[in-house]
Amino acid sequence: MKTIEEQVKYLREFVVDDKNALFERLIQERTDYVTIVMEDLYQSHNQSAVMRSADCYGIQNVHLIENRNRYDSTSTVSQGAREWLTIHRHRKSGNNTPEALAELKSAGYRIIATTPHTNDVLVDELDLAKGKMAFILGTELTGVSDTVFEQADEFVKVPMYGFTESLNVSVCGAIIMYSVMQRLRRSGIDWHLTDKRKSEVLFQWYKNAIKASDEILERFNR
Repeated sequence: MKTIEEQVKYLREFVVDDKNALFERLIQERTDYVTIVMEDLYQSHNQSAVMRSADCYGIQNVHLIENRNRYDSTSTVSQGAREWLTIHRHRKSGNNTPEALAELKSAGYRIIATTPHTNDVLVDELDLAKGKMAFILGTELTGVSDTVFEQADEFVKVPMYGFTESLNVSVCGAIIMYSVMQRLRRSGIDWHLTDKRKSEVLFQWYKNAIKASDEILERFNR
């Protein structure tokens, strides 16, 4: 079996120069420093909108906690974005939130609940230098679960000045991603992917971009 770097180099030969240049440019803008976690969202258009925002802002990893509501991976609504994202699905049991949070914490992420709380901060004031961040977006009607409340390291909110009590979950997610990524890009924090992760993500992108990529790689790895 060839190394992943060798496979990426080989797959580049099956893609036009413009697409190769696009991949090389965008991989420099991707990050694992921030991840978005959707806890049991039930409206597919909200899931899709969050995924599109994550892709647009360069956030590579999206986690889906599927407790009562399942993500429809066959839907074409989110296909344009999910091809370029690394999707993590948590769906083994009736309550997958504890396992998902434990996995994120073991990977070094701060669990940040996106909800008003006694100890919350405005998103523009969040300390980005404390380490990697996993933002939890709660289900549409009730927000984040009690488990998230209990295990969250920090709480963040989006400022609002109107009569409406809350933003649509996908709008809230987009504002948080924009604020955090804009500030990260102006900071001295190393938020870029490691070389190893760049190769892994590029491998995923090329496989999705090339028809019959599995057959091509099978021949190459013989």
